[in-house]
Amino acid sequence: MKTTLASLKKGQKATITDFNIDAIPLKLLEMGCLPGNIVELLQVAPLGDPIYITVNDSHVAIRRETAIEIDVELLQESLL
Repeated sequence: MKTTLASLKKGQKATITDFNIDAIPLKLLEMGCLPGNIVELLQVAPLGDPIYITVNDSHVAIRRETAIEIDVELLQESLL
């Protein structure tokens, strides 16, 4: 099953694995929303759109319809 940025829960971190280049605004790519980079879901607006993420030390609000186009792999939190 494919996991997308839109399916993350608050506080979860993931690595971007792939995305639909035609659906992602150039501004997001310039800010580092690229495969291999780690993203964290910080907040979700009350009605579910937009979502607020951090990527490359930048805080970004993106639409859920855009987040659905970004495939991610969840990071395993290390247990101490």
